[in-house]
Amino acid sequence: MTDTSFFGGTRPTAGTVLGWLGKGEVAMATGVIGVIVLLILPVPAFLLDGLLAISLTSAVLILMTSLLIRRPLEFTAFPTVLLVTTLFRLALNVASTRLILGHGQEGTGGAGKVIESFGRLMTGGSFTIGLIVFAILVIVNFIVITKGSGRIAEVAARFTLDAMPGKQMAIDADLSAGLIDETEAKRRRKDLEQESTFFGAMDGASKFVRGDAVAGLIIVAINVIGGIIIGVVQHKLPLGTAASTYTLMTVGDGLVSQIPALVISIAAGFLVSKAGVDGSADKALVAQLAMNPVALGMVSAASGVIALIPGMPIIPFALLAMGAGALAWRRSHPVNKPETSDLELAGAATPLVDEPISQTLAIDEIKIELGYGLLPLINDLEGRRLTDQIKALRKTLAADFGFVMPAVRILDNMRLNPQAYMIRIKEMEAGVGEVRLGSLMAMDPRGGQVDLPGEHMREPAFGLPATWIDEGLREEAAFQGYTIVDPATVLTTHLTEILKENMPELLSYSEVQKLLKDLPQEQKKLVEDLIPSIVSMTTVQRVLQALLRERVSIRDLASILEGIGEAAPHTQSITVLVEQVRARLARQISFVHRGEDGSLPIVTMSADWENAFSDSLIGMGDEKQLAMAPSRLQDFIRAVSEVFERAAQAGDTPVLLTSPAIRPYVRSIIERFRVQTPVMSQNEVHPRARLRTVGMI
Repeated sequence: MTDTSFFGGTRPTAGTVLGWLGKGEVAMATGVIGVIVLLILPVPAFLLDGLLAISLTSAVLILMTSLLIRRPLEFTAFPTVLLVTTLFRLALNVASTRLILGHGQEGTGGAGKVIESFGRLMTGGSFTIGLIVFAILVIVNFIVITKGSGRIAEVAARFTLDAMPGKQMAIDADLSAGLIDETEAKRRRKDLEQESTFFGAMDGASKFVRGDAVAGLIIVAINVIGGIIIGVVQHKLPLGTAASTYTLMTVGDGLVSQIPALVISIAAGFLVSKAGVDGSADKALVAQLAMNPVALGMVSAASGVIALIPGMPIIPFALLAMGAGALAWRRSHPVNKPETSDLELAGAATPLVDEPISQTLAIDEIKIELGYGLLPLINDLEGRRLTDQIKALRKTLAADFGFVMPAVRILDNMRLNPQAYMIRIKEMEAGVGEVRLGSLMAMDPRGGQVDLPGEHMREPAFGLPATWIDEGLREEAAFQGYTIVDPATVLTTHLTEILKENMPELLSYSEVQKLLKDLPQEQKKLVEDLIPSIVSMTTVQRVLQALLRERVSIRDLASILEGIGEAAPHTQSITVLVEQVRARLARQISFVHRGEDGSLPIVTMSADWENAFSDSLIGMGDEKQLAMAPSRLQDFIRAVSEVFERAAQAGDTPVLLTSPAIRPYVRSIIERFRVQTPVMSQNEVHPRARLRTVGMI
C-alpha cells in the first residue's frame, strides 16, 4: 500500500523524521517544545532522574568551556545557553514539585532517586541542616556570584558601547595607513560588533540567573509548607513524618536545581571577567600569579610567621611556606640560566665565539639611529607606532614606485643628542633631525612662522618654518589652520623624502632579479627572450634606476621591458633606452602629473631656448653631450626659477615640456637646482591628456 497524504504531500517515513531531528535547528526547536511540555504534563520519576542528570552534566560542560576558551567571543552563544538552561531548570522544578506534592506520601523516593539521594546527602539525617545548607548555597549564588558577574557584565557592556566609536576610527585609520587590508578591516569590524552584542546580551542574561535563584527560594517554601499541609490533612500523615519526608525531598529538589545554577553562574563570572586576558584561565592565572618571585617569597614568609604563632597548626602553614619558597627560588633562578658564581669559582671563563669577519662587511641599506630620549617611539603604548608607520611607508612606496624598499633597521646611538635622530643610507649619513616627545609640530601651510608659544625651528624634511607646541594647544592650532604633526610622523616624513631621493641606489642588482622573478607567469617569456640575449641584467637595472631618479614608477615592468626590447636591437645607449621607455609610459606619466582639475599644467620652452640647446649638443650618435656656455646656463636657470615661482604662487605644479631630442640634457640641468620639477618631452604626452599652459621660458 502506498503512504496516504500528509498535509497535502507524502506521509513522512521514520528515516525522514530522524533526518529532521538530526538537523540542529530541528533539534533546538524540539528541545524548546520539550521544556514547555515539562511545564504542562506530568513526568514519571525515572524520566525526571534522567533529565536532572542532563541538567547537572550540561552545567559542568558549560563551566569547562568557559574555563578553557581563550577569549569571551569564542563563546558568543553563552547568553542563549544561559536562557535555555534557566528555562530547563525551572521546568524541572515544576515537574519535581508536581511529583513531591503528588507522591510525597509514598516516602522520600516518590520524586525519584536523584532528589532522594541529594536530600539524604545534604540533610545528614536532619532536615534543619538541609534547609540551612540550601539557604547558604542560594545566598552564595544570588548575592555573591550572580550579583558580581551581573555587575561586571553591566559595566563591560557600558564601556564596550562607549568605546565603539574610537575602536571604529582606529580600524579606519589602520586601513587608510595601509597597516591592514580590507579583509582584515571587515574581520575587525565584525569582531567589534560581536563584542558589543555579546556584552549587551550578557548584561540582560545575568538577570535570568538572579530570577532563577529567587524562584528557587519561593519553590522551596511552597513545597515545604504545601507538602506538610497535604501530607497531614489529605493523607493523614503524622506531622513529624510529613515534615521530615517533604522537607528532605524539597531540599533535595532545591539542591539538584541550585547546584547547576551555581555552576553556570560561576561559568558566567569566569566568562565576563576574562576581558583583556588572553589564553585559558589556568594559563592566565599561572602567568600572572605564580611568576613573580618577590610575591611568592612574601607568601612564604607570611606562612612561616603564622606557623610559629602559638596554637596554630604548624604542618599546613609550614608546607605552604616551603612550597611558596621553593617556587620563588625556582622563578628567580631559571634552570637554563648559567651561574656566574660557579664560573668564577672554577676560574674558567667561557670563551667568546668570534664573529666571522665577513659579518663586519655587511652594510645596512637603510638605518635609523635614535638618541636615547627617542626610544619610547619604538615601544610606544599605542602599539609600536614608529615601526607601524615605517611598515605602512614601505607598502606605500611599493605601490607608488613599483619595488619594495629594503627593511629599515632601527637602533640607538648614545652619541646623538637625546632628542636627535640620524638616517643612514648604506651606512652613510643621509639626514639628521630632532623631534620633541610629548609635543606636536605645527606648521603654517602658507610658509610663514607659527604664531603660537613654543620652540621655533625648521622642519627637517623640507626646511619649512615650524614650531614645537604643547599638546594642550592642539585645538587652538587647528582652529588657526596650522598643520599639526606628531613626532613619529615628522621622522617618517623625513625618511620618506630621503628614500625617494635615494631610490636609484637602493635598487640593487638583486632587487631587479626579485622584480623579474615575481612577474606573472604569462610575462616570464618576455624576460627569457630579452635577457641576456638582447640586453644584460645590468642594462635593465640602469634603465630602471634612471626612471626612479626622475621619480617615475617602475610598477608597470612589462611595458618597460617591452620598450627596452624595441630599442635595444638598435642602440645600447642608456639615455636612448630611457627615452623609449618613457614614451611607452606616456599614459602613466601624464596621469601622475595632472592637476586638480584633471588637466596637465605645462611650462613650454621658447624656440630660442630649444634651438640653443640643440645647437649646444656635440658629438655623434649616442655620444652626444651638452656644451653650453656657463653664462647662458645661468640665464636659463634664472628664467626657469622665475617661471616656476610664479606658477607655485598661483597654486600650480607644472611640468617643463621640451622636444624629445633635448629632454635628457634639459633634465640634467634642472635636477641640479629643482630636483622635484618633472621634465617631459612631447612624446610623453598622452593623446587624451588635456594640456594647460601656465608659462613659457
